[in-house]
Formats: sequence, C-alpha cells, structure tokens
Amino acid sequence: MEGNNQTTVTEFVLLGLSDYPKLQTIFFVLVLWMYLIILLGNGILIIVTIYDSHLHTPMYFFLGNLSFLDICYTTSVVPLTLDSILTPRKAISFSTCAVQIFLSFATGATECVLLSMMAFDRYVAICKPLRYPIIMSKGTYVSMASLSWAAGILDSVVQTSLTMKLTFCVNVIDHFICEIPAVLKLACGDISINVLSMAGSNFIFLVIPLITISISYILILLAILNIPSTKGRRKAFSTCSAHLTVVIIFCGTIFFMYAKPKSKGSLTADKDITDKFITLFYSVVTPMLNPIIYSLRNNDVKAAVKNILNQKPFH
Repeated sequence: MEGNNQTTVTEFVLLGLSDYPKLQTIFFVLVLWMYLIILLGNGILIIVTIYDSHLHTPMYFFLGNLSFLDICYTTSVVPLTLDSILTPRKAISFSTCAVQIFLSFATGATECVLLSMMAFDRYVAICKPLRYPIIMSKGTYVSMASLSWAAGILDSVVQTSLTMKLTFCVNVIDHFICEIPAVLKLACGDISINVLSMAGSNFIFLVIPLITISISYILILLAILNIPSTKGRRKAFSTCSAHLTVVIIFCGTIFFMYAKPKSKGSLTADKDITDKFITLFYSVVTPMLNPIIYSLRNNDVKAAVKNILNQKPFH
C-alpha cells in the first residue's frame, strides 16, 4: 500500500529490525531470555505476596499488582515481537494491532498511576507511622489499586478508539510493535485530535503522577532528615529506594517517548531506530529489573522466597 490514497487497511506489516538482519538473531535470543526472566521474577513476587501472610501489607499488595502489570504488558508485546522475527512476512492483523495497543497502553497508564499510589503509601508509612494502619486500611489500598486499573483501562479505550478510527495511507509500521506514535505516522488525514488527546493523557498519567511522587518524596526526605539516628535514617530511606529507582527508570523512558512534541511533520520524519530501542527498554528491560530491584535489598521478600524454595509452610 503506497502513495497517499486512502485505503482500507486489514493488516499491518512490522518492519522491526528488517533493515538490520544481522541483529535479528541476537535480538531474538536476548528478548526471549529477558521475557523468561520477567515471567519467573515477577511470578515469584506475585506468589510470595499472596501466600506469605507477613507480606499482606499495602506495600506488597501494590508490588503484587505491579508485577502482574509487568507480566501482562510484556505478554502483550514480546510473543508477537518474537514471532515477527521468525516469520518472513511480518504481518499483524488490524484487530490484533488494536488489541496490542489497548493492552500495552492500559497497563502502561495503570502502572504510572500505581507508582504514584505506592509513593503515597511510603509517605504515610514514614511521615505518619502512627496513623498508617488507619489511613492505609485494606479497603483504602484495594480501592487505590482498583482506581489505578480503572483509570488506565478507560484511558486506553479512548486512545485506542481514536487511533484505530483513522484512515491510513500505508500499512507498514517501522517498529517492533503496534504502538500509538508509530501507528499515527501512517495516518492520511488530520491527527490533531489524536495529538491533543495524547497530550491530555500525558498530563494525567505522566505529569500528575510524577508531581505526586515528587511531592511525596520531598516530604519523605524532610521527615528522614529529622530522624536523629543515622541508622534510623538509613532504614527509612531503604524502604523507598527501590520504588524511587523503578519510578525513575519506568516513567523516565515513557515520558521521553510519549511526551515528546508531536506534529504531522515529526510523525512523517525519517526512521529512527532510537525510538525502537527505547520502547524495548521500557517494555522488556524495566519489567525485568523490577523484581530484581525490589528483592535484592528486601529481607522480607528474600525470606519468603527461601521459605518457598525450602517448601516450608507459611505461618
């Protein structure tokens, strides 16, 4: 499908690394191994947060949700990406592309909101420890997680609908996956509504969570500095360091991808392999790092994992 004529698109062709055939085998093996690590690491975190009663707290409830989100997101992206590498004709149906956009956008937006909820949880735990059980009751943190999921799904429905209603001139996507910025490059007509909608979504699901997280950590830092003992300050900060690291990695890469100024001119620019690997970073590398970051310095998680490996019953 070439030229500028409006065409009924029934499938898309994903270029991926077609221009770099020598990299495809390396890319396939690397992504496959990272995907297996993601399933194993996040799966273990979900299991221990469910079955170890010591981890039935708001922080680990949010962490279990985060791990489940990472599995859902990578599963919506990686299998089709690997299949496109092995298949000579790297085609994806229109409906499958729409589903992939919906799932990846929904889980990404949900994770941004969930990370801000986790920051609030750490703020209450450190700044208001005596009131923590009351403020972060089970009903409260379950509602917070539910709100994150509902907001992410609703936003994804809007963005996916607006994107897939467009008329496309071509069907070749210069990317590994069906992603909104990549698909918008194929549109024939005016995409100003899509650009405005994405800008609103960026503000709600990136800017506001980042502001919430920043305010929470400023207050946390002030509270930590008021702790008299060095040991107490170190212990308080260690409970937040893992979450802060994940926020910087995840939100930083997504903000770079989705908050870049978009215009019709920029969307028809030359190919840029940088965007592909940034997508790879937040869709595969970050979910792989999350369980590692959260478990390396977390004695509770390590103890729970040891119990599972030793097949000891939880009490």
